[in-house]
Amino acid sequence: MNTVETDANGTLDSVKDSSENILEVKNLCIDYLLNDGEFKAVNKVSFNIAKGEIFGLAGESGCGKSTIAFAINRLLQPPAYISGGEILLEGKNTLQMTDTELASLRWKKVSMVFQSAMNSLNPVITVAEQFRDMLHRHQGLNPQQSAHRAAQLLTLVGIDPNRLNDYPHQFSGGMRQRIVIAIGLALNPDLIVMDEPTTALDVVVQREILQKIYKLREQFGFSILFITHDLSLMTQFCDRIGVMYKGELVEVDSAENILHRPQHSYTQKLWSAIPTPFGDSVMSQYATAAKTEVTQ
Repeated sequence: MNTVETDANGTLDSVKDSSENILEVKNLCIDYLLNDGEFKAVNKVSFNIAKGEIFGLAGESGCGKSTIAFAINRLLQPPAYISGGEILLEGKNTLQMTDTELASLRWKKVSMVFQSAMNSLNPVITVAEQFRDMLHRHQGLNPQQSAHRAAQLLTLVGIDPNRLNDYPHQFSGGMRQRIVIAIGLALNPDLIVMDEPTTALDVVVQREILQKIYKLREQFGFSILFITHDLSLMTQFCDRIGVMYKGELVEVDSAENILHRPQHSYTQKLWSAIPTPFGDSVMSQYATAAKTEVTQ
């Protein structure tokens, strides 16, 4: 299956200056070992993320989005394994790095916000201790220094630093998600991988979280790989979007083109599947609006 990739003007854009990219994924293949053979979860996926860019990876559940996220961070566990391709972070192939090199890269160069904040946070230790563990391991900070840095980070994401000694269950879902984002920002990474960061949150909290992420991106200049199955949400937040289908990347384009001029039939079907208050699909409404503009 060929990938459709165009620039903002709709022209083919398959070659980009690698010096502008924080991440380059080239022909990535990921397989799962099964009792009766192997299952190819990701098949020759290639994309790049420019410095300061928000790149979205969309697709239905099970299409390989989260598998790619874990591969970028080298967090895949058996029976999954990377069977081919390259993952270049600032030009360096992470698949050839030693465990020591990977440990120095994680959180400092690339961090990750996992699905479900409650599962990401340890429920039996305070928020302060969760910051302390990471800041001590990677920067050697003592408890007082860690608490000061953690207070700064909580303030950044709009949480009262006086709540540092609270436990995760004492926060709302949206606040827990912001805490996880704050932890991801702790070492000023160049790239943050966000795997469905707004799943299970109501639409008001979703908007608050995305607005906070966007402002932080503008303030610190990091890049984001934003993963979700919600294509309509993604077009409001991302600069470019890649659409995955059955382990393959079938279309990459600007958010505007994905919304108004989707090229691949699967992307078009995703839009057609989204219900609206008026009964028609999203694509049907855009087609009707376009015809109205032409006749006026």
